[in-house]
Formats: sequence, structure tokens, C-alpha cells
Amino acid sequence: MVKLNVELGDRSYPIYITSDFSGLPKAVQGARLSGKAMVITDSNVCSHYLSMCTEQLEESGLEVHSHVIEAGEKSKNLDTVKEIYRLLMSERFERNSALIALGGGVVGDITGFAAATYVRGISYVQIPTSLLAQADSSIGGKTGVDFEGSKNLVGAFYQPRFVYINVNTLRTLPVRELSSGLAEVIKHGLIMNAEFYDYIDSNMSKIFNYDESTLQYMTKMNCTIKKSVVEQDEREGGLREILNFGHTFGHAVESASDFSLLHGECVSIGIAGAFKMALRLGMISSETAAAVENTLKSAALPVRIKGMDTQKIYDNMLHDKKAKNGRLSFILPREIGDAVSCVVDNEQLIKQVIEELKE
Repeated sequence: MVKLNVELGDRSYPIYITSDFSGLPKAVQGARLSGKAMVITDSNVCSHYLSMCTEQLEESGLEVHSHVIEAGEKSKNLDTVKEIYRLLMSERFERNSALIALGGGVVGDITGFAAATYVRGISYVQIPTSLLAQADSSIGGKTGVDFEGSKNLVGAFYQPRFVYINVNTLRTLPVRELSSGLAEVIKHGLIMNAEFYDYIDSNMSKIFNYDESTLQYMTKMNCTIKKSVVEQDEREGGLREILNFGHTFGHAVESASDFSLLHGECVSIGIAGAFKMALRLGMISSETAAAVENTLKSAALPVRIKGMDTQKIYDNMLHDKKAKNGRLSFILPREIGDAVSCVVDNEQLIKQVIEELKE
């Protein structure tokens, strides 16, 4: 089992990377969790992993309860959080109790937000089962829900007590979900580590064949990149903005699709958009932009949008929480492995890129 530490002073926590759930009792004891715990999972994950996780958690001495939400982005709202609050109240959960997120990014975001806000904060644990969550959303303490069509508009920064990653949970993911997660994996290489990007590009077939050593290395590198950014900028005041690469376009497309596209699929489209914008601004070459699009395609990810209205996508961008004073912030590439934050207030340029993504 690989152990990495996210160093945030009194909010520091470990990330465990392994191939089964047998290390959960030791992780729980290491975090000094005791008493009641409620596992929040979804209707897709529960049949695969709820019983085996519950067994391991009970072995650690926890009194384990569980709650299953409907799978999918449409559950990521305040009504779902209210339902969790009611259950916690009925089971008399207190500040020394804990929530455990067993699932993908939606489950993790909802559970973390409920933990951050119930009795002003109780402990929670991330057990991510999707590549998207293992690569990105389970690390760094960003929690939240969607509100009236806006992605992650209501939320909090709230760090977990630990993150426990069993890479073999990826074997039960639909292939489309695996591809979706690869968007965030590729993103990490594009913004900070060209060598890691090359590794992913060269080992795509091993990833899709669930080669355990490849998955372990990929996860370790993802977590190392993500934690290094979070350690330097926990609350997205500067450097952490770089992790939004592909997300300014991506979140707008996600909302415009009424969440019919997966988050990673939208990030992939957003990455393609960021490279197109950087190309128009003379920051990169057309060869580099084409190579990245080919990598995304090899991961079975989309790089174009179909049947969406340009104005609607642009309006969604302006309502995004990353917009400041009506000006849009984009993370744009200077080369593979290096990206920079840019404010772009040229509406015509932005709409031209959106139109190009529709071609």
C-alpha cells in the first residue's frame, strides 16, 4: 500500500493507494475515528462495494449506517443534502461521528458538503471508486452541490480525514466513465508534467485493460500532482486555479447539455477549447494542439460539441463562479506541462472558439 501525505498543518491527511479494502481498519484507526459512521453511496456503487466496505469499517470498531442516493449529477443538489441531514438527526449523529463517501465525484462532493455543514462540521472520509474521483475530486477538500443549473455554486472547502483509493474498483466502471476520468488524468500532465502526459499517451491500452501496476503508478502520479498544488494553495487563491484547466468551457458545456454529458467529457471538450484559444492567441503551435486532441480521442473522449447554442454556452460561462466582474478567466497552455491563468474579455474571440468546437 502506497501512502502519500497532504501537508496542510492541522488539516493534513494521508492518501492510501492500494488494490483492495483490507487496509481500511488500519486507516480508520490511524485517523482516530470512532463511534458512528454513515456510508453515503449511490445506486450504481452499492451493489459492488457497500457490503465489503461496511465489513471492513465495522472491523475497525465503527457503528456503521448507510444511505444510498440515486446515481448521477442530478442528485447533486440541496434536496439530497437535506435528506442526509434528516438521517443524521434521526440516528443521533454528533460532532464525533463521521460520514464516509463511497463512490464517484458526485457522492464525494455531496458527502463532503454535508459533513462540512452538519453541526458546523463532522469528520468525513473519501473512498473514491471512479477514476474521476481518484484522480481529482477526492483530494483537496472542494465540496459542494449544483444550484439552479449552475455547477458547484454552493459549497465549502473542507478536508477529509483520509482518502482511501482501491484502484481495482475501476474494473466495475462503465468504459465511458473510465474515459471520463482520463480527462482529469490527461489534464494533470498537460498543466504540470509533460513526462506524465507522455506516459499516459503511451500506456492508454494498459489503462483500458486495467493493468494493476499501470493503474497504481497513474494514481500515485495524479495524487502527487494534485496534492502539491493543494498544499501550496488550499483555497484556490492563486496556483490552484491551474487545476481549472478545461473547466471554464467544460462547466458551461456541462450545464448547456443539461448534464447529459459526463463531467470528464465536458472537461475534454474544454481542454480542446483551451488549446484552440491558445492557438488563436499565438501561445502554442497547431501541431501541439492537434497532438493533444489525438490523445483525448485515443482515450475515447469527445473534443467537439453538437447541437448546443453558442450564446447559451457563453452565458453559462458568465454565471460560472470563476467569472470576475463579468470577465472570464481561462487556464491556457504555453506548452505541454506548462499552463498559465489568463483573463479574456474578448467576447468575439470566446464565441469564435465555441463555434470552432462545433465544427
